[in-house]
Amino acid sequence: MEGLKSTTIRCVGGIAYDDHGRLLLIRRRNDPGSGQWSLPGGRVEPGETDEAAVIRELREETGLDVIPGTVIGSVRRGPYLIFDYACVVTGGVLTAGDDATEARWSEAADLSDMDAAGELVDLLYVTLREWDALPRA
Repeated sequence: MEGLKSTTIRCVGGIAYDDHGRLLLIRRRNDPGSGQWSLPGGRVEPGETDEAAVIRELREETGLDVIPGTVIGSVRRGPYLIFDYACVVTGGVLTAGDDATEARWSEAADLSDMDAAGELVDLLYVTLREWDALPRA
């Protein structure tokens, strides 16, 4: 198998809550999941640490500054292996940017409604529930 390139693309996501316990979500501009709500995040660039990628991606997609903590969980979506990190928001102004058409804080009821309407990226609600990471609000 020498010479074969790995098809796995390492990605990161951020799981952040506001002071009311609502979860940070973005509506994806591009595939995979274009038009659907998701956790903010994206690809880890060559030579970049996961921590640096989380900070960069959340700033680009949401306008917020974060401090990444521990890995909450990981999922594979096709070639993408995504590591989702707990994040604390330290500043910035919530604004959709880069690969996001919208950014918002969402309550548990919002996520349930989005899931029922097929507006969430595949299995996001189920995954967040399994990780005990649904919004507290």
